[in-house]
Amino acid sequence: MQDTKRHAYAHARPALAVDCVVFGFDEDQLRVLLIQRDLPPFAGGWALPGGFVRIDETLDEAARRELHEETGVDRVYLEQLYTFGGVDRDPRERVVSVAYYALVKLSSHQVAAATDARDAAWFALDDLPPLAFDHADIIETAHRRLQGKLRYEPIGFELLPRKFALSQLQRLYEVVLEQPLDKRNFRKKVLSMDILDELDEVQKDVAHRAARLYRFDERRYRRAKKAGQEFQL
Repeated sequence: MQDTKRHAYAHARPALAVDCVVFGFDEDQLRVLLIQRDLPPFAGGWALPGGFVRIDETLDEAARRELHEETGVDRVYLEQLYTFGGVDRDPRERVVSVAYYALVKLSSHQVAAATDARDAAWFALDDLPPLAFDHADIIETAHRRLQGKLRYEPIGFELLPRKFALSQLQRLYEVVLEQPLDKRNFRKKVLSMDILDELDEVQKDVAHRAARLYRFDERRYRRAKKAGQEFQL
């Protein structure tokens, strides 16, 4: 008969935490959601939302719980990123952190600090304050992952309004990839994949000529993917 009793480990072991890099896009800037810590270490400093994993929850559950508890953000695209295990990354004790990155529509989420977060706010990726722990490295890793994945999966639509102009989509790619894109070639590629619904609507309250609006059709994309069509931009 198998022994199901809990056994105590004879050796010390690290604590396990999760940290979340939350990206948002506001037309001209890629932004990151940070919390201001209310407790030491780094009390008053800025950091990524996150915390320790409870004994009875999965990593994904812990990431979503901490993100919601500290910022009020929930129901977002969330993906595991990388494990950070530097020996001295946390001055309290040996802590291994499993990092995640999330993509949100800025207009759909009102952030509100809670639990051990004094404040929560959006910062431009290229103008971040000094960060606690190794969180600057985590953000850099998340940005590189986003740049790579944006080219072969349609995750960029998670950062845009549900209805968008092609110029907004192109600007998103230019900002995230940090490079200009040819307007004609970009639009030709996007439209040739036949994953956008052209709407009988145009932009409102804009200073320039109102552009046609589109919407990403996820079901059409999944059918195309199943048929072997690749997403490449």
